[in-house]
Amino acid sequence: MSPLICRSLWGFEGNLSAAISLAQQQGFDGLEVNLRHPALAGLEATAIREQLQGAGLALILELVSGGAYVPAIGAGPGEQLAELEELLAAAADLAPLRLNLITGSDHWSGPEQHHFLAATLDLVEDSGLVASLETHRSRCLFNPWTIAELLENHPRLRLTADLSHWCVVSERLLTPDLAPVQAMADRVDHIHARIGHAQGPSVGHPFAPEWAEALEAHRRCWSLFRERQRQRGHHNATITPEFGPDGYLPVLPFSGLPVADLDAINQAMATWLRQGVLEG
Repeated sequence: MSPLICRSLWGFEGNLSAAISLAQQQGFDGLEVNLRHPALAGLEATAIREQLQGAGLALILELVSGGAYVPAIGAGPGEQLAELEELLAAAADLAPLRLNLITGSDHWSGPEQHHFLAATLDLVEDSGLVASLETHRSRCLFNPWTIAELLENHPRLRLTADLSHWCVVSERLLTPDLAPVQAMADRVDHIHARIGHAQGPSVGHPFAPEWAEALEAHRRCWSLFRERQRQRGHHNATITPEFGPDGYLPVLPFSGLPVADLDAINQAMATWLRQGVLEG
C-alpha cells in the first residue's frame, strides 16, 4: 500500500478551512500541523475533527516541547515532560492518525537523554496515541552516530526520519550503506521529505540538476525505509514534503527573496513521490 502524503502547514498563514481546501486541490491525503498552529487556534476539537473527516483528510499532529523548534536551554527534562503530558492530552481530543514529537535537547547528558526518552515513551503509551520522534537538530535524536545505542536501549522508540537535519550535523549526505541509516531502517514510521545537503537543511530546489546527488541519496534512504515498512506489514506509513521557511530555504542576498516558491516545491515533491519512486 502506498503511503499517505500529507501537506505541511509550516509557514502557512491561512485558517483551517483554507488549508483543507488547498490540500484537496493539490491532491494531498492529509495535513501535518503543529498543535499550536494559528490555524487550529480557537477551534473546538469536534469542529476540527468534523472538518477533516468531511474532507476525507488524515491528521498528523506535531507536538513541540521546550518552547520553539529550538528548545530553550533552561527547559529541562522535567519541564519538557510536564509540557508533553499536557500536549498529549490536548492532542487526544483531535484523534490524529499519528503524532510527530520534536522533543528533548541536545545538550543534556547521556543519562538524562535515556531517562527522558523512557519517560516520554511511557507518556505516549499511556496516551494510547501513535507517535514517532523526529531526528531533529537540537533535540535528543540530533546525532546520527548515537541512534543505534538509543534504539537498542529503547525498543518502543519509533522514528520520524528527517535526514536533512543529520546531513548538517554530520556534514555529509546520508546513504543506505551508513550505519545510522541501517540502524534506524526498521523503526521509521513517518518521513519528512526534505532534501538537505552537507552544509544546510534544505537545498534551493530539489529537482535542480545541481542537487541531483542529494536528491538521489535521500531517495535511496527513503526507499529502504519503505521496503522495511512493507516487510513488516506497516499500513499506516506517511510522508510529508516539508520544505519550509525560517532560514531553511536559501534567499537571495540583499533582497532576502526566496530562491524558489515553497508551495511549488512541496507540490513538486508530492507529485514525484506519487510516481512510485520509493516503491520497489
